[in-house]
Amino acid sequence: MPTLPQMTGSLHIHNFYIGKLKAKQEQLFDSDPDLAMLLDNVAAILSEHAEVLAEDIADMEDDDT
Repeated sequence: MPTLPQMTGSLHIHNFYIGKLKAKQEQLFDSDPDLAMLLDNVAAILSEHAEVLAEDIADMEDDDT
């Protein structure tokens, strides 16, 4: 089981790449809509995983109190 700092670090990395993907998706929307849609889908999957991580982190923090 990962530690709380590891999970928090992973969440920050997820959020960083979600931001990068969304920014690139916006840049490519007019020139390459298929790639833009792919990037949007990847960002959506990462967002779902980030939500689960955030919930797990909250549960671990609640267990510590």
